[in-house]
Amino acid sequence: MGGRVSTVRVQERVREHVARGAPVRIVGRGGWLDGGRPVDDFEPLSLADDRAIVEYVAGDLTLTARAGTTLSDIAAATGAEGQWLALDPFGSRNGTLGATIATGSAGPLAHAFGTPRDTVLGLEVVTGGGEIVRAGGRVVKNVAGFDLTRLFTGAWGTLAVITEATVRLRARPERDETVALLVPADGALGDWLARLRILPFTPLALEMVNSPLSATLGLEPAALLLARLGGNDDAVRAQRQLLGALGDMRDVPASVWSTLATAEPNGASVARVSAPPSRLHAIWPVLSRIDAGSLAHATVGRGVVRSICAPSDDGNGQRWLAAIGTCEGTHIFERLPARAWRTIPCRVDDPISRAVRTAFDPARILNRGILGEVA
Repeated sequence: MGGRVSTVRVQERVREHVARGAPVRIVGRGGWLDGGRPVDDFEPLSLADDRAIVEYVAGDLTLTARAGTTLSDIAAATGAEGQWLALDPFGSRNGTLGATIATGSAGPLAHAFGTPRDTVLGLEVVTGGGEIVRAGGRVVKNVAGFDLTRLFTGAWGTLAVITEATVRLRARPERDETVALLVPADGALGDWLARLRILPFTPLALEMVNSPLSATLGLEPAALLLARLGGNDDAVRAQRQLLGALGDMRDVPASVWSTLATAEPNGASVARVSAPPSRLHAIWPVLSRIDAGSLAHATVGRGVVRSICAPSDDGNGQRWLAAIGTCEGTHIFERLPARAWRTIPCRVDDPISRAVRTAFDPARILNRGILGEVA
């Protein structure tokens, strides 16, 4: 199954559900079904078998693939040409392109390359009304207009089913190395981060990890800055010299990034707190030491901290929620126990969100509840 045929089949399924008034749960490979607010166990619409690279133009650094294509499939195809899709969401590399775009998921590489909204050039979708829509295109430059591509990206499947996507690729650097530096004490953190932000180069990734997470990654149990450096020999050598001026530096294996991507324990609660990068020094001390076992990491250039609370029956979940609530910044909960969602206000129940939902999914059949109901 692939291409136009599979899109029409998705369209037929959606129209059947509209006719019956029956909600549908959109599924890729099923690895992120506990993300977002709880969705009732509706009939699934799986895209896992719709897995194909439709077009790969290496000279243009663009690739078009069906939604069920895995990130590992794309890595294998582009790696042969010295290119890569610079999206590294947390979780297995068996996650699908469609799910990555639908959830707007990004990892440490967002420091240099941005989020899916900066990478996706075009989408084909089936709306909740059963219409096939193409947004954007298959080239880097497109005609200006209302940006439906960015609207559907990160909508968690509440507006449309993503069936195909065109993404921007990047050339792989000649050298790709990772080093670690100790994160200074709280009182010196602000100045240290300010020096990092004005470095005359942009690392591929710049991620702080707290002590429990460092130990989980097989590194020394201390708060560390992981810096991923890329470029030719001269560029990487210069980057290492500049970073070395900020503290003692040691090499760490490149595998640390894949280990970080899968470090969350099963059943963990996860929150993301965002603030201006200049305020990272204020939120990091709070979120990195909520509990002795809580994990935390921060994308320095974006001012985003992810806090991870392992499942437990000893009340640490309540302490974790309370600490998140006292922290400045914008709070987004990625994963929570079902009972905890009832205490978290819905942030999408506003007139604009309701109007957009009505325009693309008037019967409210797609992933109902995942962002909170917008009746």
